[in-house]
Amino acid sequence: MKLKIDENGNAVLQDGKPVYVHDDGKEVAFDAPATVATITRLNAEARTHREGKEAAERLLKGFEGIEDPSAARKALETLANLDAKKLVDAGEIEKVKSEISKAFQAQLDEANTKAQTLEQQLYGEKIGGSFARSKVIAEKLAVPADMVQATFGNRFKIEDGKVVAYDANGNKIFSRARPGELADFDEALETLVEQYPYKDHILKGSGANGGGAPNGNGQPPKPKGNLGGSKEERLAAINAQIQNA
Repeated sequence: MKLKIDENGNAVLQDGKPVYVHDDGKEVAFDAPATVATITRLNAEARTHREGKEAAERLLKGFEGIEDPSAARKALETLANLDAKKLVDAGEIEKVKSEISKAFQAQLDEANTKAQTLEQQLYGEKIGGSFARSKVIAEKLAVPADMVQATFGNRFKIEDGKVVAYDANGNKIFSRARPGELADFDEALETLVEQYPYKDHILKGSGANGGGAPNGNGQPPKPKGNLGGSKEERLAAINAQIQNA
């Protein structure tokens, strides 16, 4: 990564930030204050993790000498049953436990169902909404947002309420402009498109959707990769290319 210099030997600035050129030729404005803030945050997180580890180690010292945790747990359950026997005889204890278990399981199943529904709604708003509002799709791609989501949607997940992108190797995509921070949706999508082996089919001006110059009949050139026809046919063609890649 090299600092971009103008013809007078001065550093090139963008929005007051020095511009660096990566090895692949991509130019990124380096946000130094954001990088310092990230380093400070990561140091604080490391300290928190270390303190948590030390607290866990202190807690574990209280269990020194217990070689068989299962036997210890069983002994505690036996003592609990002996104490409860003062109120209910042995036969009724298991019945009470069974009824409590059923009621708890019913509540748990209901809670899980609600959680799954909310998770699906959150995914639809966070991920689907991001594709629908994307400037990268609107300005640089020649296919509609729903087709782009069908192709790259599985690369985005929601973690801690935030949209996180992963590349083809399963690695999180980080920002080039904000080192140490995860890339936002559009920056991550642009990275995925750059890595996509068939990007020429979906970029504007590459013949994907009438972006090239017209032919002798005054019509746009025929799209590459069998991406002509209806939206459904183009989506099927793109998915087939991904599976065969």
